[in-house]
Amino acid sequence: MDVAMLLSMASQAVGDRTAVSCGDEHLTYAELQARAARYATVIRQQGLSAVAFVGENSPEAVALFFGCSIAGASYVPVNYRWTDAQLAEALTRIAPIGIVTDDRSAARVSGLEGVVPLTNPGDAPPAEYTGTDAESPAVMLFTSGTSGTPKAVVLRNRNLVPYVLSTVDFLNAGPDEAILVSVPPYHIAAVSSVLTSIYAGRRMVLMPAFDPDEWVATARREAVTQAMVVPTMLNRILDVAEWDGKGIPTLKHLSYGGGRMPVPTIERAIGLLPGLDLVNAYGLTETSSTITLLSPQDHRDAVASEDPSVRARLGSVGKALPTVEIEIRDDQGRSVPSGEAGEVWVRGEQVSGEYLSHSATDSGGWYPTRDHGHLDEGGFLFLHGRADDVIVRGGENIAPAEVEERLLAHPAVAEVAVVGVPDTEWGERIEAFVVPNDGAALDESELREWVRSGLRSTRVPEAIHQRDELPYNETGKLLRRQLKAERATELAEEVSR
Repeated sequence: MDVAMLLSMASQAVGDRTAVSCGDEHLTYAELQARAARYATVIRQQGLSAVAFVGENSPEAVALFFGCSIAGASYVPVNYRWTDAQLAEALTRIAPIGIVTDDRSAARVSGLEGVVPLTNPGDAPPAEYTGTDAESPAVMLFTSGTSGTPKAVVLRNRNLVPYVLSTVDFLNAGPDEAILVSVPPYHIAAVSSVLTSIYAGRRMVLMPAFDPDEWVATARREAVTQAMVVPTMLNRILDVAEWDGKGIPTLKHLSYGGGRMPVPTIERAIGLLPGLDLVNAYGLTETSSTITLLSPQDHRDAVASEDPSVRARLGSVGKALPTVEIEIRDDQGRSVPSGEAGEVWVRGEQVSGEYLSHSATDSGGWYPTRDHGHLDEGGFLFLHGRADDVIVRGGENIAPAEVEERLLAHPAVAEVAVVGVPDTEWGERIEAFVVPNDGAALDESELREWVRSGLRSTRVPEAIHQRDELPYNETGKLLRRQLKAERATELAEEVSR
């Protein structure tokens, strides 16, 4: 079974149901199938094994995705927000490749060696769907590059299809259900949203780019029932929904992921949108999206519980999917018991761990996520940050998330990032970057004492820097590396004075 089969099944069963909406453009499942098949025709005619898409969310991007699958080619959505040089490097690295762009991006990629514009499918005859080998690469995605040069991740049909089949029942969505997709097409969350929505028979409402006012307006206008957001989106959405007091009455299910969601933001969402089912979905590009879920019932249990260990699960990313195995391993690669921290390793059919030039899985099929965390006695996974972000102070490992959670609990703090800074005595010392709540005054001594009283002295930041904003990439991931580099430069300048 391949990706194209998901659309083929849905189009045969509910062909007249709307599959994709974007502004004034709407495609039924049958129309989407026909457009995808025309794309497949020109892909085959041009002899392409991969086709890149550079542009914002659109029905065209969805049709191209499935057209690539029908033709047996890889779909490669690329970050249109990159600079021209970054785009050129990424595309030429995987050339020869076909390309489709939106109007804004066309001139930026013209003339690149080995990058061939795809012929407009127009009225091309629809290609016959004959099926593709499960081993065939279905999608190639570039990582965010927050810890280095973006890597090209290969996701095969045998990774993506099992993920869909294990998380969604065929046509389980009612005809009135609609999901708002506002993450960009080059993000794994967009890819998984398309695949699971198609298989479920759910209408997708695409936003070309995220804007909180337009997000809320679209959700209300389109009677959106489901959505997926990243942490930086949610607070801004809640601000808009709270401002006019109208809420988002049709929204029943909200998934969040792509970064650590502060517990106060989760509690705020529960308070402002009563009756909303919240789901924390943790996954990576290399794992075909979600590998753990904190379910709506898990959220409700945590909020209602007086047991600190259960309530703490509101800050977890939930439990592994039934089809996924998770282990926490120490620096020597040994599995550690519940409660002990280490690197998160994962295994399962949906786990690719494969890059364009190599595979990162071990001989047993386990993939090292490079995320640091621990499992509690109930199997709930708590993330501490990227393994490279762990602060080693005097031989003790300190998770930035632990200090960040404490600082975020202070009423004057809106956002925070904690990093390790080189220190001659301790190896590394803790420093924090804090964005204050509107109108709040930050007192460094008070914040340091706040951390000491809630944690212990070894977790107290040596310095707290006030910022108007923190650096995030376009999908909401905090750029700690940028903050650490800025501090390294400042410290070097201080030494040279």
